[in-house]
Amino acid sequence: MKRLPEYLKKGIIDTEKTKTVRQILKNNCLNTVCESARCPNKSECYAKNTATFLIMGTKCTRNCRFCNISCEKPEPLNPLEPEKIADAVKKLGLKYVVITSVTRDDLSDGGASHFANVINKVREFNQDVKIEVLTPDFKGDEKSIDIVIAAKPDVFNHNIETVPSLYKKARPQAVYERSLDFLKYVKQKSNILTKTGLMLGLGEKKEELIQVFKDLVAIDCDIVTIGQYIQPSKHHLEVERFYEPAEYNELTKLAKKIGIKHTVFSPLTRSSYNASSVFSDN
Repeated sequence: MKRLPEYLKKGIIDTEKTKTVRQILKNNCLNTVCESARCPNKSECYAKNTATFLIMGTKCTRNCRFCNISCEKPEPLNPLEPEKIADAVKKLGLKYVVITSVTRDDLSDGGASHFANVINKVREFNQDVKIEVLTPDFKGDEKSIDIVIAAKPDVFNHNIETVPSLYKKARPQAVYERSLDFLKYVKQKSNILTKTGLMLGLGEKKEELIQVFKDLVAIDCDIVTIGQYIQPSKHHLEVERFYEPAEYNELTKLAKKIGIKHTVFSPLTRSSYNASSVFSDN
């Protein structure tokens, strides 16, 4: 494993706030992607009383080679999970909530109904909260996508993760065009903000990133996040190279020039990092 540059290292923040967040999550038996995916920003987010909730268990039916979430037989859905998340959101006093999940190809709708149940229950407990969902591709099934659209999240996120040439290497069970069509469909069927994210450092070329930006502008994707891929363990894909902070500024300018409306590009950016900024910046 390559040694991390200093700008990718973050100190541990342990305050009363972070302890409170951990305790509320523990009491409600809730999972977060912050822990499961070993996010480098979790202490900072916990200190701000925020967390990205991971629903439908901690075991994924796909085996993306960059992800730290385990690929095993998943657990049955917990019907109490939507209410537990809504209760945690209320206790944490959140104004912006991110709901994501493992991929559940074993379920007939990919878990879309469970996403909708969580959104509806959170709104029942907290009427003014803004909700972002980060979903799997539901195998491109439009009926499943419609179920989530009908629940009216404020932001609908689905990550394309990397450039098309690296799909076979990084996420062999996914399809770049299917993910693009997914985001396009959400935009065509609703006025919900659409969002996607990519990792850098897997071996992509600049011209490939430029083409991805053009593809995203063509489907009117509103928000794009980009951050450095960090290898979770020696069993995952190796980092091909680390991008310098200045390169993210250059990519931001390039994306804006091509037509991306809202960008969050930095070495430690993750899909839900500073997610509410799209509303505070506008």
